[in-house]
Amino acid sequence: MAQDDARERFDRLSGFLLEDPANIHLTLECAEAALTADLPERALELLGTIDEAGELGEAVTNLAGIAAMRCGDQASAQARFESLLEGRPDDPSLRFNLAWSRALAGDFEGARSMLDEAAIESLPQAAMLDLQLDHHLGEFEPAREKLRGYLDRYPDYGPLQAAASVLALDLNDLELAQACANRAADHPDAMATLGSLDLAENRLGAARARFERSIAVRAQNARAHIGLGLTELASGNAAAAIEHLDRGASQFGDHLGSWIAAGWAHYLAKDSAAARARFETALALDDTFGEAQGSLAALAALEGDLESAQRRMEVARRLDRDSFSTTLAAIVLASAAGDPGKAGQMFELAANRPLTHDGKSLVQALVEIAR
Repeated sequence: MAQDDARERFDRLSGFLLEDPANIHLTLECAEAALTADLPERALELLGTIDEAGELGEAVTNLAGIAAMRCGDQASAQARFESLLEGRPDDPSLRFNLAWSRALAGDFEGARSMLDEAAIESLPQAAMLDLQLDHHLGEFEPAREKLRGYLDRYPDYGPLQAAASVLALDLNDLELAQACANRAADHPDAMATLGSLDLAENRLGAARARFERSIAVRAQNARAHIGLGLTELASGNAAAAIEHLDRGASQFGDHLGSWIAAGWAHYLAKDSAAARARFETALALDDTFGEAQGSLAALAALEGDLESAQRRMEVARRLDRDSFSTTLAAIVLASAAGDPGKAGQMFELAANRPLTHDGKSLVQALVEIAR
């Protein structure tokens, strides 16, 4: 149901409820309409007027759990679902609801424990969540093995196709990513995938439009913010890139490549202190991440601190000899000869010219590492 239609239905039912406020069936129907219209707070208010011990007790408890989950109150949501599961421990819908709430609360292993085969075989959203949990936990091979089977089982479920498109992108199966995203093109995750594919082919106008549409639907879409930031960076708009890259990196939290991209955007915008802070954030998250060590090495070289640059570059080479930032640091060190001005000139050249052995520029490399 379109959002405008959902809101119109909720308003109509609310009018009926004003005339018959004691009608608990109508109250429940109005609460359901409020959730469809993306008004979870209003749904909770309506459900609070119904005695849960009555004939609609389980329906009210379940719907209140969903509304609480949508409001961000995962503790209350889980308490409601757990109370219902005591009487129906094998109910796939209840198991999925509890799994979803746990995932939203960051308890990914707890969420996985609720997704049994019965839930996955009966609910496409359970299959989708199972893939997303594997993806989030970095368990790419198990996800790869499940992916095709889930898509064959639920070919028409758009949210699963959208989630699969994101996973396929990270598995570097670009053909599958494109196919899945096309099947769910109005989903914000699918839009972000299509934007990423456009960006990889340097179709910057198309990429920008996709990412902007994705963000318009879901403002907290970290991938879309990072994609839009990289699009601005590739367009030469470092200042415009910063807001989106910083926002996406903060929303992801532990996505190392996004912190590196944000750092170089700040450097290109002439703020080396902010750049260093973002590289150090990536390093604090994982001190074995070669791109973070290499980026700090390149930054030290650009600032004329060749001793620190050389030391960090050696560490970066041990961690990842082929990282783009290590290559960048080596180029700047070899060319600058202690002259920060010349180092800056070399960086400006390297930013948009082939830098690595496969012909990528700095910006193109950032697109890959932050994807």
